[in-house]
Amino acid sequence: MHIVVCIKQVPDSAQIRVHPVTNTIMRQGVPTIINPYDIFALEEALRLRDTYGGEVTVLTMGPPMAEDALRKTLGYGADRAVLLTDRYFAGSDTLATSFALSQAIAKVGETFGTPDIVFTGKQTIDGDTAQVGPGIAKRLDLMQLTYVAKIPSVDLAAREIKVERRCEGGTQMLKSRLPCLITMLEGTNEIRRGSLEDALYAARSQVLKWSAADAGIDDLTRCGLRGSPTVVKRVFAPTARAEKAALIDTPERNLRDLADELIAAILTRGPALEQELAFNGGE
Repeated sequence: MHIVVCIKQVPDSAQIRVHPVTNTIMRQGVPTIINPYDIFALEEALRLRDTYGGEVTVLTMGPPMAEDALRKTLGYGADRAVLLTDRYFAGSDTLATSFALSQAIAKVGETFGTPDIVFTGKQTIDGDTAQVGPGIAKRLDLMQLTYVAKIPSVDLAAREIKVERRCEGGTQMLKSRLPCLITMLEGTNEIRRGSLEDALYAARSQVLKWSAADAGIDDLTRCGLRGSPTVVKRVFAPTARAEKAALIDTPERNLRDLADELIAAILTRGPALEQELAFNGGE
């Protein structure tokens, strides 16, 4: 089985600052990490490889410094790593990113074998769109399994996979055909510690670096800023609320009285809400 895992190197969100004048994210001096959701996807890919055999290829698109993130994945136990890096990719939104990654995955398939499963995290902590994984699935005509919490089994002979997918109000048990794309949720598995052998392998292994041409991307108008219809108008830090929270005293009071007082306090602060509720109730 051949599994491809797409990861992204992102700024550590705990240390991101917004410039007070330009309202842009200040990336200088901010450490980068592997997108946390992608690590759970990588772990699940490694678990499937260990169970059913095969190889795991890790792919990322980014600047040359993203090689550090790929070496970390080799340290976890990935078999190979591919860095898609080219100045033509600068400024890519999710549409352009999914196009470039889908082209690179197709090239990975030609070079190392067609992937049976493509993994991504459910989203990234810098963009928070959750659009790239589904975009890749659409472009490669893959079955799309999002928000997956568990993979109970894979039947390679029947070319089928069973997954548990979290959804609003419960969990879905799905069976799908291979190949497919899976976006993994956080906290779905226990991240392994790489072995000494994996660390040595990561240190001496070569990270493959592919340009747009190497990945077989001919239409550069669909990459980078030219292929990105999304425009970020402004990035800003939310202003702190001047109004303080109200504290309701609760000793030796029944729940009904507390509920009535809470509702009254909410409607006093938000009279428009009371009008909306009255209007909807009238319907």
